[in-house]
Amino acid sequence: MDYHELGKEIVQDVGGPDNIESLTHCMTRLRFVLKDVSKANKDALEDIKEVIGVVYAGGQYMIILGSNLLPTFEAINKDFNLITTATVDENLDESKKEKWTWKTIGNNILSFIQASVTPMIPGLIAGGMLKVVLLLIVTFISPAFAKTTSYTLISAIADAPFFFMPIMVAYGAATKLGGTPAYAMMSTAALLYPTFRDLLAQLVARPGSINVTLFNLPVKVINYGTSLLPALLISLLAYWVEKLLNKIVPGIFKSVLVGMGTIFVAGSLGYLVLGPIGDILGQGIATVVLFLSRTVGPLAVGLLAAALPWLVMTGMHVALAPFMPQLISKPGYDPILRPAFILHNMAEGGANIGVALKTKNKKLKSEAWSLAVGAIVAGVTEPSLYGINLKYKKPMYGVMAGGFVGGIVAGLLGARAYIMGYSNIFAIPVFEKTALAIIAGIITTIIVAAAVTFVLGIDEGKEKKLTQPVRKDYPDNAIVAVAEGKLEPLSTVNDEAFASGALGKCVAIKLDGDFICAPANGKVTALFPTGHAFGITTKEGIEILVHIGINTVNLQGKGFDVLVHQGDEVRAGQPIVKVDRKAIEREGYDITTMEIVTNPNNHDIEFKKKDGHVSVGTELN
Repeated sequence: MDYHELGKEIVQDVGGPDNIESLTHCMTRLRFVLKDVSKANKDALEDIKEVIGVVYAGGQYMIILGSNLLPTFEAINKDFNLITTATVDENLDESKKEKWTWKTIGNNILSFIQASVTPMIPGLIAGGMLKVVLLLIVTFISPAFAKTTSYTLISAIADAPFFFMPIMVAYGAATKLGGTPAYAMMSTAALLYPTFRDLLAQLVARPGSINVTLFNLPVKVINYGTSLLPALLISLLAYWVEKLLNKIVPGIFKSVLVGMGTIFVAGSLGYLVLGPIGDILGQGIATVVLFLSRTVGPLAVGLLAAALPWLVMTGMHVALAPFMPQLISKPGYDPILRPAFILHNMAEGGANIGVALKTKNKKLKSEAWSLAVGAIVAGVTEPSLYGINLKYKKPMYGVMAGGFVGGIVAGLLGARAYIMGYSNIFAIPVFEKTALAIIAGIITTIIVAAAVTFVLGIDEGKEKKLTQPVRKDYPDNAIVAVAEGKLEPLSTVNDEAFASGALGKCVAIKLDGDFICAPANGKVTALFPTGHAFGITTKEGIEILVHIGINTVNLQGKGFDVLVHQGDEVRAGQPIVKVDRKAIEREGYDITTMEIVTNPNNHDIEFKKKDGHVSVGTELN
């Protein structure tokens, strides 16, 4: 396969290299942050043989490639000069960064933590799996190997990602914030420095033998190895201190004083305040998880495993990543997240097995068995999810049922992950003494998912096309109301660009219906992946933009169901988007819908009807 050609085709279909703000990837998907999402051609991307699916969520345009991911990512990196580090959020309607408000603070904090932790996850998994290999060797092959120096040194390699985790967290946090990574990393490394650990060893051996202070202020001497939150707090402070010093230090002294001042302030306050606060917060998280584990633990594992296919579809499962290493650090095991993740993967594979047993289509049967092995053995679920389970719909019930029942079984038996690892059957040893509990959960999950899928069956018929209702024929120069509702004066529209008419001649409709239809005969020439706006070019070359609601791009497609494809020929009054008005309004958004003539193409267009009630198809000009 020519991955360079595949990469070029993908880049072209997301709008070209100039439309790419940044690029990163996870296990199975390329993750683009685009400057203008409307330039991405979703249909063309889905037509590429190697592309399993296309998802837009969380500000990222994701191309699911499965096993073709890494060579394609590397080919794109070689052929195009793209930013492939930290990503940024993109608002389609305005270029300003999102402000921190009480509504967004939670998402922004979670986004910061997620971006900080993500770079270190591969290292933790690598170290965890190496620890698993060592465990298998000394348990089943050569117990004496544990007494050799080779074992000691290899163990050091496996443990290093965990012990130095705070430094990797500091790198990720500084990169996300835009600070100098070295300052955050050095300030955090002070917590792990041998001198500080010697003080800890002395106090462990002889409690109270020394009084550790800094500027006569008491310092809490504890083990910060494998900690997460102290590094985040120190990195935040280092960023702010560096930013302040860059403002107040004269240019000639910046190279000397900014770095020195940053690590001095951040490192000192790390010892005095930030390290202990981070430790207390970590203990709080551990306490909450332990409480859930002792009370509703089995139910929590089952519910999370059942919900994960939908979280994976939106890419939001990565939001849980920061909490896994924190739990491995304190309380020392993960009783909820890792069990749910591995059981979800087993459920995807189990549903594939159900499809393979049910279908009479030889090609689908072969594909289902292959994807089942991929999900269960390799822990890669997107091909199973998009290639079969979501495509045929009913297997998704099997996935959720299997994850839920298997999660309850594993939770009741006390499955706990003690080491970071992949979510596949080869990661069973990370559960150590609770391995039998997770094995029981895995077996239950696969059987239930396969059985439910087999019983419900699958619809192997061709995809049904939307049958359009019979509508009145309109002349090509007619512009009609796109929805049922009341025409509102432009002056009342809660958006200056629309209210002023700066975008073009416009009418606003306060919706009473749930279908947004074509304003004229023509072609769909612009279709936002979020569904909140689309453009029609009429047969006379007039360009009309339909914008559903105010700032509804922020919903990222929630509440919008797009019924056509870009490039489709449509007629006036044909349904284009179905909206869930109640859901959108519950989120606090104004659903007023605008029809704007953005390019009259030398035609004299006047909206004669400007008030009163309209129905779909009411002529406006």
